[in-house]
Amino acid sequence: MIKVALVGARGYVGFELIKLIDNHPQTQLLAAYSREYNGKKVSEIVTGFTEKDLCYCADELEGLAEKDLDVIFLALPNDIAAKNHDLWLKISKKCVIIDLSSDFRFDDTWTYGQPETRQKHIMGKKLITNPGCYATASQLGILPILEQLDGTPQIFGVSGYSGAGSKPSDKNNPKLLKDNLMAYKLVDHIHENEVSRVLNHPVNLMPHVAEFFRGIHLTISLNLKQEKTASQITQIYQEFYNNFELIKVTKQIPEVTQVQNTHNVLIGGFSTKGKHLVLCVCIDNLLKGAATQAIQNMNLALRLEMNLGIV
Repeated sequence: MIKVALVGARGYVGFELIKLIDNHPQTQLLAAYSREYNGKKVSEIVTGFTEKDLCYCADELEGLAEKDLDVIFLALPNDIAAKNHDLWLKISKKCVIIDLSSDFRFDDTWTYGQPETRQKHIMGKKLITNPGCYATASQLGILPILEQLDGTPQIFGVSGYSGAGSKPSDKNNPKLLKDNLMAYKLVDHIHENEVSRVLNHPVNLMPHVAEFFRGIHLTISLNLKQEKTASQITQIYQEFYNNFELIKVTKQIPEVTQVQNTHNVLIGGFSTKGKHLVLCVCIDNLLKGAATQAIQNMNLALRLEMNLGIV
């Protein structure tokens, strides 16, 4: 069995990772770190977790180096994992480290882990940084026509409030979000910079948060160097993602309810007028935007089948 520890096990993504690790045919969760839940049984917090005796712990992270582990997932808030960078470098000599925060996405000593598009880069690597949720949907929505872009794509994004994390704030306050839509960080969002770096092409991201709990919807508006019909664009995307089970290309406009609690990416609604193209992308921010990709990255790092334990 693949021996796993999860650091940052109390948040929404942490809960999803626990479920996926539990359901994976070759993994066993040996440690779940959470100061808030310290001493409580994981099965009491995460419904359906099968290891009835495993309890949350709040040990010092340095103790991870002494544990016999194969994989450590870091599901911590931004700016915390980076404070222990030397520790991760030390542990990575014998263990795979997968970080789900933004701390190392711009650090070339870590491997950027978008599974479908970077499989060969991820295989066998020890330090992997998971893509952001908006960044995942954005890059997958643009990649098939990247070479045909003329100018800067405009990305209008709407996320469920789980994307703001479990720590109370205006962006995850159901009372403030009721019948409402909140715009935030309309320029220089970290995922905007992430996508621009990955694609080596600038994008503009305009993020918003809505009153639904989970899921992301992107409307991407861009210009092409040459005119294309909607049918031609659909064919380009279908051929590009033909071999990737989780990425679905559809003529219809995808909706958030179609991806909630799934591992899928839906790309569709292709609409053209001359050289202008608009398309939509939907993912579940907690799964394909975070936990699902972390499991895929683990599989690839250990040279297993990419979607093992997912489909």
